[in-house]
Amino acid sequence: MSEGVLSRGAAPRLTRLAVQVLKFGVVGGVGFVVDVALFNLLLLHPVAGIPAWPVAAKTVSTVAAIAVNWVGNRMWTFREHRRADTVREGVEFLIASLVGSGVSLVCLAFSHYVLQLTTTVDDNVSANVIGLILGSLVRFAAYRWWVFADTSPDEAVGSSTVAVAPSPGRSWSEAEPPASVASRATIASPSPPPE
Repeated sequence: MSEGVLSRGAAPRLTRLAVQVLKFGVVGGVGFVVDVALFNLLLLHPVAGIPAWPVAAKTVSTVAAIAVNWVGNRMWTFREHRRADTVREGVEFLIASLVGSGVSLVCLAFSHYVLQLTTTVDDNVSANVIGLILGSLVRFAAYRWWVFADTSPDEAVGSSTVAVAPSPGRSWSEAEPPASVASRATIASPSPPPE
């Protein structure tokens, strides 16, 4: 195969990947704003009787941000790869999000306890710069190749069953759909009409 053929085939895939990465970044940015704004709003209005209010507030803001990110990525970034089974997709998204968040915590722990970089700036750089970048890479990969992986026609949202009538002189069992229909849908073989 020549380099020109490889280049022509790779360019559209790289463009689609770049668009997905850009959309993922925008959705993640919105989720980040939701997380920080809600966390600070909750900190300003503590609920009496809840111990460790900052941790509770951060938990609520993180869950809200994950929900916003799921909706944004499901409806925009990975729109063509949504599953009909939204519960499974949501659980996988939550798992991938928590793993990505864990990457940030590992970066913070390594920097703080192993490297002994203990200033506030050090902690912020390790958790909110390095950890955020590495965690986002993990999340993007998990979303693209696991949560929103290419689905079979039966799993995809909007999948349909198409019945194709036979042409004159052919029986129902001999009917074949056009190639474009067969490649996009599950073909049903209806019973022959009553005589």
